[in-house]
Amino acid sequence: MQRLRRIRQLGVGYLVFPGAEHTRFNHALGAMALMQETLQSLAEKGTPISPEEHLGAMAAALLHDIGHGPFSHTLEHELIADFQHEHMSRVLIEHLNTQHQGALTLALAIFDNTYARPFFHQLVSSQLDMDRLDYLRRDSFYTGVVEGRVGVERIIKTLRVHPLSGGPDANIVVESKGIYAAENFLLARRLMYWQVYLHKTVLAGDHLLRSILRRARLHFGANHQSAVAGCAPSLQFFLSQTINNAQLSDPAVHSAYVSLDDADLIYTLKQWVLSPDPILADLSDRFISRRFFRTTFLPNKPEPHQLELWLGRIAEWLVSEGLSTPTNALEDASFYLSHDRSGHAGYERVSNSIRVLERDGSVRELSEQADTAAIGALTRFEVKPYVCAPKEPALPFQLPE
Repeated sequence: MQRLRRIRQLGVGYLVFPGAEHTRFNHALGAMALMQETLQSLAEKGTPISPEEHLGAMAAALLHDIGHGPFSHTLEHELIADFQHEHMSRVLIEHLNTQHQGALTLALAIFDNTYARPFFHQLVSSQLDMDRLDYLRRDSFYTGVVEGRVGVERIIKTLRVHPLSGGPDANIVVESKGIYAAENFLLARRLMYWQVYLHKTVLAGDHLLRSILRRARLHFGANHQSAVAGCAPSLQFFLSQTINNAQLSDPAVHSAYVSLDDADLIYTLKQWVLSPDPILADLSDRFISRRFFRTTFLPNKPEPHQLELWLGRIAEWLVSEGLSTPTNALEDASFYLSHDRSGHAGYERVSNSIRVLERDGSVRELSEQADTAAIGALTRFEVKPYVCAPKEPALPFQLPE
């Protein structure tokens, strides 16, 4: 748990928003605090919650993100194939449960959504859970993006369990008087994604860091140890071999993962600035010195011939700068050019809807409300193709900024 103090909440976001130095530990405590407030409010409204359930839900909220690795989401798939941090969270909660003689059994059941009262899991993981309520408010504050401000207290006060007894068929609902607070929450989350989480400079930093690890993995695979000298042992464990999601419970994988944090990455990059491989050295220096690639959003996914032209231009530039040779330039250019698409849906109406409790006792899905037409537009999954490339070489033809 203490490792989360050394993992930034927004990954490379601190290099874009100077105030965003907050950590996963801050967020975990915040989620637990909101869980405590919510459970107290639900109990006051008549839903029976035992002391054991209260403690289990608090623990599940505290530990929900314990499986995050260095720079949060940025490197999830670079270190472990087919990885999802929720899977590692479960492995670590299970490990802690064994250490504490089963004290987290109920928390684990709530986390897994196997507990007989599923509304507890909805407070941990849903579209209106303690995780999202905390990170939106926290990230908005530390980045200074005011559009992300959310009326968390209002939302918590209008949450309730329906039916009130909280049985196996009960769900978390929003009272009709809280409908505008819920709508504002969804709009704020959408704006935070486009202005913060998917900010073009954040995307550039993410791609640069991934390129560095891909280059290092290439050297480890070829046994070029001098090129990657100084690598932190816990990071080397993952770069020198292929680890997949099925191996998360392996004691060696578990041990290496929990010893890895942002500090290991920064230390390693500072060592690689001096690497005899000019490509790895340049990429590492770019990250340490914050000389990121330029992200350009495109109207459509780039065609193969466009990528070929861009790679050729970057290859020429690498040779002219003495970073590569004519023989290797095209391959080396692949570490300087990346393309992907950013996408986000503000509201998943079908798979994970928000329910509203009307004054007459009926329950309706949020977007069905007559005065929340804007919510319907948030269900559309928006996609923005983009390309990341160095700012130095001009691309073969002009792209929109």
